[in-house]
Amino acid sequence: MLRSLLARASLGLVLSFQGLAHAGQEPPAPEPVRPVADPAPTSSDAEPDLPEFVLPTVDVIGKAIPEAPPDSVQRRDPTGAITVIDARERAGQARDTAELLGGSASLVVQDSGGYGQSKSLVVRGASANGVLVFLDGIPLNGAGGIADLSLVPVALVERLEILRGAAGARYGAGGLGGAVNIVTRAPSSRLVSSGEVTYGSFDTVTGHVAASGALLDGRALVLVHGGRSQGDFRFRVDELPALDDNPLMEEVRTRNDARGGGALVKYQRGLDGGGRVDLLAQLSLEDRALAGTVQNPQLSRRQDQTRLSLGGRWGRPFGDTGEASARGFFRRDWVDVLGGTTGVDAGAQRYTVGGLEVEGRAVVGGRHALAVTLATSSEAVTQATGAQSASWWRASVMVMDELSLLSERVKLVPSLRVERVGDYSLLSPKLGASVDLGRGFGVRANAGQSHRAPSFLELYIRQGLLLPNPDLKPERALSVDAAGLWRDAAWSVTAGGFAAVYENLIAYEMYPPMLAKPYNFAAARVWGAEVEVEARPRAWLTATTSYAWTRTQNRYGDPRYFGKELPYRPRHKWVGRVRAGPDWLNARTEVLVQSAQLINRVGEARLSLPSRTWVSVGASSTFLRRPDLTVSFDLKNLLDARTADFTGMPLPGRAAYVTFSVALEPLRSASSEDSHVASPP
Repeated sequence: MLRSLLARASLGLVLSFQGLAHAGQEPPAPEPVRPVADPAPTSSDAEPDLPEFVLPTVDVIGKAIPEAPPDSVQRRDPTGAITVIDARERAGQARDTAELLGGSASLVVQDSGGYGQSKSLVVRGASANGVLVFLDGIPLNGAGGIADLSLVPVALVERLEILRGAAGARYGAGGLGGAVNIVTRAPSSRLVSSGEVTYGSFDTVTGHVAASGALLDGRALVLVHGGRSQGDFRFRVDELPALDDNPLMEEVRTRNDARGGGALVKYQRGLDGGGRVDLLAQLSLEDRALAGTVQNPQLSRRQDQTRLSLGGRWGRPFGDTGEASARGFFRRDWVDVLGGTTGVDAGAQRYTVGGLEVEGRAVVGGRHALAVTLATSSEAVTQATGAQSASWWRASVMVMDELSLLSERVKLVPSLRVERVGDYSLLSPKLGASVDLGRGFGVRANAGQSHRAPSFLELYIRQGLLLPNPDLKPERALSVDAAGLWRDAAWSVTAGGFAAVYENLIAYEMYPPMLAKPYNFAAARVWGAEVEVEARPRAWLTATTSYAWTRTQNRYGDPRYFGKELPYRPRHKWVGRVRAGPDWLNARTEVLVQSAQLINRVGEARLSLPSRTWVSVGASSTFLRRPDLTVSFDLKNLLDARTADFTGMPLPGRAAYVTFSVALEPLRSASSEDSHVASPP
């Protein structure tokens, strides 16, 4: 399974670092984009297929935006450090979901290769297994605790909702560094169809077709996607780095190929009384080569993965101030790792998770907006090797109060989640506050505690040379953040700082002979600052920028490592993006600067990944209307900066892509009106 593969890859690093594994992964950074209105229609005259956007904003302060859906990140955490990325504004520009997230503050992408290779997130210094990822509310973190973004193609995505900081109170165990909710495309009640195909470097081809329209007194969307990439490229390497002035040798990166496809089906139907039902089914299939690490390359190892996700949500308002909702979900992953060295072969793995969540909200006494959530789920994993299996159940109760003071200019939002995960009892409190200072100025602050229960792989499943440890304790994070915000009709600026202490972090340690076993002996401290700016001075001009400064400290008592920075956490990251021009012809450029990263906890500068500067440019033209025909050209990594992943394997250099897209939208007919679709809660 992907999680087991990442666990093995990180183990190779961890063993060579003598033990810091699970504390050592990275986060990507959010990019400022404005909150999104509920995509459902509000009247029979509404245009329901495309959500309407409000003022550009980076963070959400005060009460939740009225247009935000009831289950959106703004409603679930009104004072949180939130960024919403509109994927449709970058249509045709990104190859995968990780590319959309990579330009955000305090988020770092752990990339294992090109298209289709595993990609995970590190947020505010928390490990990738300490960041929760959801697909329309369906949890994507698997048995190893890590969510692989390569399994969610960008064609499915409408927007990305990012919460940085303690997410345990609102999202449950696992949210040490934050949470990301991937919101998929919404169906339309009008007959709308579209298609897109991209071809580019490394023999990469991706494409999708989609159709949406009225169906059975509701509206439906069907989207089919696919892609492949050979992934081979030339790079230069110093095969004898210990020798001075050693000539560089040219090699070809192999074991970087991938192919996959899948489908998304969504259905929405309005109910009497203003309620709505949403149904979702998503299937993904992927086959990719596994390169291994620089020290232990693989020549024939491959991974086949299939994922089926099912979800349903019912919601409706009660009276003038109340609402209720219920969500159910099911996900099944089939992962087979084939070939390679049989001594460490993980074999076939099956992971299943399903659950139910019920939530109620009501305004009490004019000042209190109370929310109560009851959730339960079960998880199970089986592995063919040794007929291993494990299962457990989760149950939690969450209570949140949004207290309004001084004519709603001051908000206090305490919340508490009590959770039982297998044999572990977890308590996750959080207190948030926001103040509207007037004239577009505001401040917000949060303090909270989150936990991550050990994963199935760490607790119960042996994976080759990795032994389980059923005596592990949950990891814990204590975090605080604060920020100031200013915005008007064209500008949005947010600047703030954060700090966190991670305790009982799980790291692998050598266990003779040549085995490794996880223990709770790592601890870390993280602090930093974030700035996000968005400007839309003209309808044809948009500029965004984000900067994150992050410091980390290893707090494990070994004097060789105490106080040293954690590996794979760049201290500086800056992203700037500009788009100019009307739809019929526009150009864009993006610059990402990221400082060097240590590759072990000893802290030696020579043992680090070098700093990187990625410059990308592109242009698009919608040269025909009805149907809309658009052609886009993108040149990624213009300066051909050569970098490596966290195992030392080289990443692709300069790459060019051409995208053709078409959107068919017939004139509106009476039969496609939305009078039969009620407003959402």
